[in-house]
Amino acid sequence: MQIYTPDEIASMLKISKHTVYEMIKRGDLAAFKVGNKMRIEESEFERYKANMSATPARAQESKGNPLHSLQLAGSHDFLVEQLVKYIASEGTGLSITPSYIGSLEGLMMLYRGSADIAAVHLLDPTSQQYNLPFIRQLFVHEPITVMRLASREQGMIVAKGNPKDITGVKDLARTDVTIVNRQKGAGTRFLLDSFLANEKIEPTNVKGYDNEEWTHLGAAAYISRGTADAALGIRCAASQLGLDFIPLTKEQFDLVFRWTPGNREALQHLIDLIQLTNFKDSIADLDGYDAEEFGTIIYANHSTEE
Repeated sequence: MQIYTPDEIASMLKISKHTVYEMIKRGDLAAFKVGNKMRIEESEFERYKANMSATPARAQESKGNPLHSLQLAGSHDFLVEQLVKYIASEGTGLSITPSYIGSLEGLMMLYRGSADIAAVHLLDPTSQQYNLPFIRQLFVHEPITVMRLASREQGMIVAKGNPKDITGVKDLARTDVTIVNRQKGAGTRFLLDSFLANEKIEPTNVKGYDNEEWTHLGAAAYISRGTADAALGIRCAASQLGLDFIPLTKEQFDLVFRWTPGNREALQHLIDLIQLTNFKDSIADLDGYDAEEFGTIIYANHSTEE
C-alpha cells in the first residue's frame, strides 16, 4: 500500500504543501503521524479525489436538492472509512468529512457544535461500559441519538511469528519490549491505561508509552517496520499488514448524532442509508468486526420528529 507525504500530495494536486496541511487540519484529508511527520494513505487520497470529483456532478444533478455536508469527528475506524466512501460513491446527496482526532476530542467537538457526528469507543473504568457514561454526562440538554455501528476486537498487535513472545499487557513492562501508543484522547489509549492499571503497571515503566500515533494502521506500521514491538489496536489493522494479533477484549464502537435544525434532514437520511441499504455488507470484508447490533439505536434523549 502506497503512503504519501504532504509534498507528494501537493505535487499531484498542483497545489502548495501549505494548502495540503490546511486540508488535513480541516479534516478534509485524513492523515497519520510518523514521528513528527504527516503521512497520507493511498486509499484516503483516492477517497478525497473521488469525493471532490463526485460533488460537482451530484450538485448539478439535483439543483433543487443541494448536497448536504456532515462533519464527523472522533476515532479512526476502518468501518467509518467504508461509510465515508460509500456515501461519496452512491450518489446519496450527502457527503461526510471525517476528522480522526480520537474519541474524546470527537465528543468534545460534537458538544461544542463543531461536528454533526462523533465516532467513539470510550471505556468507562468504573462501570466497565462503553460510551454511554461519557455521553450522558456531556449531553444533558442537547438532542442526540446513539447508534451501535459494530463491536470489534482489540488486542496486542505484534510482529509476524511474535518473536518477542508477547502474551499480554504484563509483557509491556519488559525492558526488551517497546510499544507505540495512540494519541491522548484516543479510545484505544483509554483502554491501554485501564489495562495497565489492572496490572499495576506505571506508564513510565513502559518503553515507548509517549510515542504517539493517530490511526490503527499507522500504529501497526511501526510493528511492520520493526521500530516497535507491540501496539494496542484492532485485529483488522494487524490483518491488513500481515501481523500477528493477541485478542484481549471486544469493544463497542458507536456513532453519536447531534440534531440541529440545519442538519436534521441530512442526519435522518444518513441513518436510513446505514440501516436500510446494503452498507452492512461492508463489515463482511473487515476482520475482527461483529455486526450483530449493527444500526441499532441504543440511546436517544429526544424525538427525531421534533
